[in-house]
Amino acid sequence: MREAAGSGGPLGPGRGASADGRGLIRRRRRRWVRVGAGAVGVVVLGVGVAGWVVYAKLDGNITPDDAAAAELARYAKERPTSLVKDAQNVLLIGSDSRSGDGNRAYGRDSGTERSDTTILLHLAAGRRSATAVSLPRDLMVDVPGCLRPDGKRTEPMFAMFNYAFQSGGSACTIRTVEKLTGVRIDHHVVVDFSGFKDMVDAVDGVEVCLKKPIDDKAAKLRLPAGRVTLDGEQALGYVRARKSLGNGSDTDRMERQQRFLGALVNKVQSNDVLLNPVKLYPLLDAATSSLTTDPDLASLRGLYELVRGLRDIPTEHVQFLTVPRESYVYNTNRDQLVEPEAEKLFERLRTDTPVVVSQEIPTNPSPVESGDHGPFASRVAGPAASGPVSPTPPAPTFRGNTAAEDGCG
Repeated sequence: MREAAGSGGPLGPGRGASADGRGLIRRRRRRWVRVGAGAVGVVVLGVGVAGWVVYAKLDGNITPDDAAAAELARYAKERPTSLVKDAQNVLLIGSDSRSGDGNRAYGRDSGTERSDTTILLHLAAGRRSATAVSLPRDLMVDVPGCLRPDGKRTEPMFAMFNYAFQSGGSACTIRTVEKLTGVRIDHHVVVDFSGFKDMVDAVDGVEVCLKKPIDDKAAKLRLPAGRVTLDGEQALGYVRARKSLGNGSDTDRMERQQRFLGALVNKVQSNDVLLNPVKLYPLLDAATSSLTTDPDLASLRGLYELVRGLRDIPTEHVQFLTVPRESYVYNTNRDQLVEPEAEKLFERLRTDTPVVVSQEIPTNPSPVESGDHGPFASRVAGPAASGPVSPTPPAPTFRGNTAAEDGCG
């Protein structure tokens, strides 16, 4: 009589089976391992594809400023050289363009744009510090002849600083800044109103401290005094308002912008945004969607290389100041540089020498202090009045603040 399949027979137990059923168990286990490995492979492949899709989307968001690169290459021989390896200078330009759906709410699109805000950001070698210097849009400067959007060239002229961006875009602004400061601009970033708002919203708002309530009809801004978290729309009104906040000057507006940027740095660092993919993606998506940069920065890799070392800079070493300026001698509604203080600042940026800022600069230096007098006077933390005078000139201190300082203090 034939034995049942798998029960044995004249040759013993059937192939793949055992008297106690362990062969069947092993066979099922191998099947589950194969199924599990396949599932893991699908998940890994899915994550990889999703990651590539995200990377490709963000990478494609950034607009490379090829026209500016070509124009700067044309004038390569006249541009200053970098003096310190690894130190970098980035020109941040806030455009007041009204083109695009997100910007039309702020006025009629005239087909032109001006630099509403311009900041020269110096990143020290080794990323030990970051110094952001605001350049007033009303500063009277020498603007070189530049290529206009229509293909014609302007004549060199002495004009307001923001004329450079209006007439020749970012390349003209970079050449104007380099001529003014002697500082080589390594990279540049242009962001518009809509992009600024989106970035603020991407980090769930930024907290600022208001010493007085704000009721600004022009900026559509109504806020109480004290600590307030601004969303993107409110933040844009806060940093752009000029006539109804403070003393109405552009200097006051720039100081407000600097404090807001300090608060933004605090928000990003304190919430570990740069280390948390869930928090980082919305910020990257908002930022990259609104940026026009030089070709070297126009990729996620380029931006990553730029900001990689910034996350470890202590907030007390992230500094903000305005270039030493005063009312223009021929028009009080315009600005001019205060010399030699401005040149001292530019020299420190060129040579990557530490810049010292303070909210309080003595207007009447004591006998132990030397250097130039005035609002940007040098200070000495040095010998007593009766002691010997040091032959080393004191480091100048410029009026400014750091990201660590609280506006409520």
